[in-house]
Amino acid sequence: MGFDLLTYQHVGDKKNSEFFEEYRVKVYERRLSSGLAELLGKMRGVVIQVDTGDALVYLEELYLMSPYRFAAAFRSPTHNIYVLMSEARFPRLFVIEPLDENFEDDVRRLNMMYPLARPKPNARYIGEIYRTSDLTETCKTLESHNIRFEYPGDTENPLYTLDAFKFTTPSDFTYNRVGYTESDLDEYESLQLGTSFTLSDEQLAKLDTQAEAGQEAGIHDLLTGIDHMATRILAGEREDAILEFLTLSNYYFWGAYNIQAMNSSTNVNRNHTVDDDKESPAKVFTANNTPSFVNSFEKLPMPTENFVRNYGRRMHHMAYEVIDGDHPSGVKNVDYVVGKLATMGVPFLAHIVGECKDDPDLKQIFSKHSKYSLLITEYVERCHKFKGFFTKQNVASLTEAAGKDERYVHGHVFD
Repeated sequence: MGFDLLTYQHVGDKKNSEFFEEYRVKVYERRLSSGLAELLGKMRGVVIQVDTGDALVYLEELYLMSPYRFAAAFRSPTHNIYVLMSEARFPRLFVIEPLDENFEDDVRRLNMMYPLARPKPNARYIGEIYRTSDLTETCKTLESHNIRFEYPGDTENPLYTLDAFKFTTPSDFTYNRVGYTESDLDEYESLQLGTSFTLSDEQLAKLDTQAEAGQEAGIHDLLTGIDHMATRILAGEREDAILEFLTLSNYYFWGAYNIQAMNSSTNVNRNHTVDDDKESPAKVFTANNTPSFVNSFEKLPMPTENFVRNYGRRMHHMAYEVIDGDHPSGVKNVDYVVGKLATMGVPFLAHIVGECKDDPDLKQIFSKHSKYSLLITEYVERCHKFKGFFTKQNVASLTEAAGKDERYVHGHVFD
C-alpha cells in the first residue's frame, strides 16, 4: 500500500505533547527495528465476558443486532466459551461466561470498584486477539519492551495462558487486554479451549428465531462487520493509552480531534495493512479534556470522564457498518435498520445523527447499553463514499446522548 509510518502526518486539531510526538515515532522505529512490524498481523478475535447465566441471552441479542452467528462451544475448568463468526470471518467473537456466579478474577475486582459496573460484576469487554507469525518471538520482543504477559498461576482464567494464545495483563490505562495467536482460529481442537459441547434444541431454536426475525425484517443483509471499537479513559491518560496500544500492535495513530461541545477528544488508530477497517477494526480512545477536579472550576460537560468514574476504564461501544444505499422504503439503509430494530424492542439513546443528502457524510446512532455486556452498539453508514472516520457534530451528539444515559446520583454530585 506504500504507507510509511515514519513520514505519515496525522490529522486532527487535538494538540499533542512533545512527549507524545517524540515517543510515537520512537515506537514506530522500534517496531520496525525489532521485527514486530513483520510479525504482527490483523485483528483475529474479540473477547467479551458476561455474567453467569447471561451468555445465551446475549447471543440472542447478537443474533438480532449483529452479523455474528454461533459456530462452536467449549467448557474450560472455569468458563463456557462460545465462538461466533460472521460472513466477513474476522474478527471472530469469543463470548466467555464463568461457570460459577461467584467466580472472581481481575474483571470482577475491577468492576466492583465502580458503581454502575457492580450490578454485572463479571461483564466486561476483555480485549482483542491479533495474528502473529511467531508467538514466542512476539512475546519475547514485547517483554523486552516492558509489556507483561499472563503465565500459568498468574490468573484465575486459564484462557489467558493457553498454548495457542498469549494475553497481556490488563492495561493500567484502559483495563483492556491484548492477545496474540499463530492460529487461523479455524481448527478449534488446536486451540484447546476446553471440552466441546452442543447447544440444546431449545437454545438453538431461540437463536434461529432471532435470526429469522432479522432476516424477515430485511436487516441482516444490510449489516457488515465491525467498523471500530471505542474505549473511554481518563483525561490525563490519553497519550499514554495510545502509545501503549501502538507498542502492542501494528496500528498507527491516524489522528485526533477535539469535540469542544462535549469537552473531549476522539483519538483514532488504524491498521495500515488493510484497505477496509472491517478487516482489522479501528481502535478509538476517547477522553475528557479536563479531569473532573479541574472541571469543577470550568463547569464544562464531561460525559466521557463521568463514564469512566461510573463504569471504570473500559470499552464503551462497538460499531457495525451498514451498507451504504437508499432503501426501497425511501430512507437510507441505516435509518431502515434502526427503525426496524426499534419496532422489535431494541432501545436507542437518541435519533440518528448525520444528514447524508447529496454530499458525502456519515449517519450514526448509539443503542442503549446491553444488559449483558454493558457495551453500546453503534450503527454507522458512510454515505456517498465518505472517506473520513467521523464528523465532530455527530460525535458531539452521540456523546451527549450516551452521557444522559450513564449518570450516577451520589449524594449531591450528579454525574
